Amino acid sequence: MRGYYTADEVRAAEAELFTRVPEGMPMRRAAFGLADVVARELRERTGGVAGRAVTLLVGSGDNGGDALWAGSFLRRRGVAVRAVLLVPERAHAAGLAALRRAGGRILAVDTGTSVPYRVGQLLGAPDLVVDGIVGISGRGPLRQGAAELVAGVRCPIIAADLPSGVDPDTGAVTGPAVRADVTVTFGARKPVHALAAPHCGRIELVPIGLRLPEANLIALEPRAVGAGWPVPGPSDDKYTQGVTGVCAGSGTYPGAAVLCTGGAVAATSGMVRYAGTGAEQVLAHLPEVIAAETISATGRVQSWVFGPGAGTDAAARDRLAEILATDLPVVVDADGLTLLAAEPGLVTGRAAPTVLTPHAGEFARLTGAEPGPDRVAAVRKLAESWQVTVLLKGRATLIAGPGVPVFVNEAGGSWAATAGSGDVLSGIVGALLARGLHPSWAAAAAARAHSLAANLAAHATTSAGAPISASPLLSHVREAIGTLRELAA
Repeated sequence: MRGYYTADEVRAAEAELFTRVPEGMPMRRAAFGLADVVARELRERTGGVAGRAVTLLVGSGDNGGDALWAGSFLRRRGVAVRAVLLVPERAHAAGLAALRRAGGRILAVDTGTSVPYRVGQLLGAPDLVVDGIVGISGRGPLRQGAAELVAGVRCPIIAADLPSGVDPDTGAVTGPAVRADVTVTFGARKPVHALAAPHCGRIELVPIGLRLPEANLIALEPRAVGAGWPVPGPSDDKYTQGVTGVCAGSGTYPGAAVLCTGGAVAATSGMVRYAGTGAEQVLAHLPEVIAAETISATGRVQSWVFGPGAGTDAAARDRLAEILATDLPVVVDADGLTLLAAEPGLVTGRAAPTVLTPHAGEFARLTGAEPGPDRVAAVRKLAESWQVTVLLKGRATLIAGPGVPVFVNEAGGSWAATAGSGDVLSGIVGALLARGLHPSWAAAAAARAHSLAANLAAHATTSAGAPISASPLLSHVREAIGTLRELAA
């Protein structure tokens, strides 16, 4: 699993590191790694290193020092380096001296004032720009002058540690900020790298010797998902592989029933039982499903999925209450969340595992407030308050359960942001719960497979990707699971 560490956790680990190594060594390690990434990018993008040009945007403190030292190492490789000091009086002294000795060009500007007439003069004509404006101690958007400089960049940007203007712990962007092509992070990945991935670009980690605690925000690696995905053994049958119950859809919304049930089937349930009025449409698409009109007539299941297209009337409320009264794991999505928002008591006292899968609007209905800029804190608060597992959908999907670390799944794109794709996801989660997997792991693994299926569907016809609907996504779920399994082999 991949851990992400807050600014406070990283600062504490750095303080411990400084007691073990000579002064200045961690910064030089970081800067050397940054320079190496810049050199590789120059080689890949321009065909060479020597004779190329790099501009450093340098703020105060250690982040600016990392950029300055990296510039000195690049000068030794024959790169023309200029450093634009955005807070000249607080530039890192040793880094600045190193760059001067190496022959770098130094320019200074006051970024508290507007500098549009000087942007071209300051930036020059670089092949790459290094963002060393602010580090993990920075908060809020870029100041006016820095924002104008960044807006004037016409080449790829490599961010040192994190893109300036993006909050390191929440990934929030409240104004002008750097959008990097590559982010070189030092010692540890930070939440920003998962929560604001479009601003970070590709992430490169440079180890500097930090001793880190157990992470409270983690991502399941694809290989771990593949290794943990249930597959039939020699003594398994359709009952031992998990029987998933699905109560979704209606005569008005039969598609929701098909998509949700299809997600459970594709996720390799041993058997899927459907309860509801959409049986005719479900069986037309999925003849292997066992269908009944009522929950009581469905037969034995090992988990339930309720909600997509199920309605919000009194009858739907009673069906949800009947399912939640069992001692089985339950996934609640879509209309089911609307019902819970009106009557939280249906779930808050439940002992069996319960997974809620809201998008931001449904989250607001459940809690009375939008998730806000700190989505990790918001999802953790709901999980602890209601004693449930919460999967908050988004490009960076968050999964929080009581007393366990929060999982994050950065989808790598927004191909799954389409009507009905959440119905497929809830079916996948239900299938994994039927196999007895921990609800947080089941939800995180399902999110990973779901996002991979969306990417496979989007790129099935063109390498650049194309908009998709939920049906193509569903058709690629088995392929996604197979890909994850191959990675684990």
